[in-house]
Amino acid sequence: MLEKLFRLSENQTTVRREFIAGLTTFLTMAYIIFVQPTVLSQDFTGNPTGLDFGAILLATCLASALGCALMGLYAGYPIALAPGMGENFFFISVIMALTALGLPHPWRIALGIVFFAGVLFVILSFFGARQAVIDTLSPAMKNAIAVGIGLLIAFIGLKNSGIIVANAVTGVSLTPHLFSRDIAIFFFGLGVTTAFQAYRIRGAIVWGILAGLLLALILGEISWSGKILGLPEIKQNAIFEMDLRNALLPACIPFIIVFLFMDFFDTTGTLIAVAKQAGIMKNNEMPRAKQALLADALAGVGGACFGTSTITSYIESAAGVQQGGRTGLTALTAGGFFILAIFFSPLIGLVGQHLAITAPALVIVGILMAQNIKEIDWDDLSESIPSFLIILGIPLTYSIADGIALGLLAYPAIKILCGKSKDVKWPMYLVALLLIAYFLFIRPKI
Repeated sequence: MLEKLFRLSENQTTVRREFIAGLTTFLTMAYIIFVQPTVLSQDFTGNPTGLDFGAILLATCLASALGCALMGLYAGYPIALAPGMGENFFFISVIMALTALGLPHPWRIALGIVFFAGVLFVILSFFGARQAVIDTLSPAMKNAIAVGIGLLIAFIGLKNSGIIVANAVTGVSLTPHLFSRDIAIFFFGLGVTTAFQAYRIRGAIVWGILAGLLLALILGEISWSGKILGLPEIKQNAIFEMDLRNALLPACIPFIIVFLFMDFFDTTGTLIAVAKQAGIMKNNEMPRAKQALLADALAGVGGACFGTSTITSYIESAAGVQQGGRTGLTALTAGGFFILAIFFSPLIGLVGQHLAITAPALVIVGILMAQNIKEIDWDDLSESIPSFLIILGIPLTYSIADGIALGLLAYPAIKILCGKSKDVKWPMYLVALLLIAYFLFIRPKI
């Protein structure tokens, strides 16, 4: 049945390989199960948002499982979905803005805003608007997106490990505590992963994560109560609690547009990067792109219904692809683990407790994705300059959407200056104009 459904032989993979890939992907993104409730349950000043911690944990697992199932069964891509980092912090900003306006139950209105943004995602995906943007991008731009996301993933890994820390003067810097236990856990996991990769041992990234977990337990950096089974405690239900009427107030429309912008380009970048790494992209085109985009959009709507912020495709899926994941069975497996996490929250929490445990996986994947840089024609300035802006923009803005926007704004202008305007397809001009309008009239007011 699995062979027929996912065409495993055709994609040169096996059930075991897809299972390991799905587990790898899940482990690298399991942190979201515990980060999401922490982020959404209180605002930036420490005040409660009204969303219950347990309800958000449940919503995160259910919505992620739904997104993974849609992507795996409908689109057939080895890409897992979960609440987007970045979108969740903007969600809190929306709640705080709605609170300042004196609107009742701001968290319910914010969920309504996410719901309508998701509906717009579905409409744009159904009519092919998002696929048109993907098809319009040149091969150099697509490779640049993969490289830029790779650098972002590696940067997140180094930041999670504690090697890179915030600096008031330079923005970021090397930690002054380079021989701390956190760094030891990171380098131990990185060493195990690298050695297993070098000897082509399957599941190298999973073994690296388990090695880091073992050392963290030995060093006492994480604590385990001994409990394995446990359900989240829910005090306030969040399922189908969105306020759709107030979400359409004039003051809320800009928020809907921002969520639309963020998910549009986050998903586009992630799909391109992971598809290239998996070898799915053929002749600069993504097969079943419409299905993948629709799956992502529908998951966004489902996330709002369950009671969490925007669900989007995860760049951590590249870790599973590196372990051999090639079909939707990888995504479906990751989704299954999200369901299991509801019942095994104490056990899953061990990995999510300490970000240094999964940091090596992100660094390794980032390095592998950066290899796409050799596919860019650096002699053609009309391609290399916009590509470089994307490569540098994604990690430095800490946003896939903003980094891609830099390149998309520059691309048509540089092509015209280089006398190669005929290389630019009309959708690219339209996207550039929409981005200009967004940055001029909408974003400054948020």
